[in-house]
Amino acid sequence: MVMARAGLTADRLVRAGAELADEIGFEQVTASELARRFDVKVASLYSHVRNSQDLKTRIALFALEEMADRAADALAGRAGKDALVAFADVYRDYAREHPGRAAAARMPLDPATAAAGAGPRHAQMTRAVLRGYDLAEPEATHAVRLLGSVFHGYSSLERAGGFSHSAPDSEETWIRILDALDALLRNWPTAHTP
Repeated sequence: MVMARAGLTADRLVRAGAELADEIGFEQVTASELARRFDVKVASLYSHVRNSQDLKTRIALFALEEMADRAADALAGRAGKDALVAFADVYRDYAREHPGRAAAARMPLDPATAAAGAGPRHAQMTRAVLRGYDLAEPEATHAVRLLGSVFHGYSSLERAGGFSHSAPDSEETWIRILDALDALLRNWPTAHTP
């Protein structure tokens, strides 16, 4: 789809780049590809984004913000297992609806860029979910890492078709995983001494 040349802004480019990522994959998004979408020369984009890397960083920040907004809405008024399931479903559903954006959200960002974006909101919400399980540090940090690994790992495998050829259905597995996570968080093991 060719878009009108007039009205190019950084925001329009980032949104179009996010849509493009969902269509062709985040790794394939470049300033050149985006310029083709707008039917402009690449140089026309450079008054709004510095280069393809800057574009990708902005798409990552955009995706993290979208996910954080969804997670905040999903968590409102929830606690314990209800909050855990709602939070997990946001990550899984987002990856299903927006595979390119979900990939963008996992892009490594430098600490200053990450801190200026929605990264801290994600961390705060994850810790808010974990408050329902009464984990002290450093166990809470271990649990944050576990949840991120499970949510992103399962979504990645599911998107790649890893569960489509065998029973039981991946939805049933997802529910069982969340039940297991809830049980684990309620009965978190004590620190292991080497």
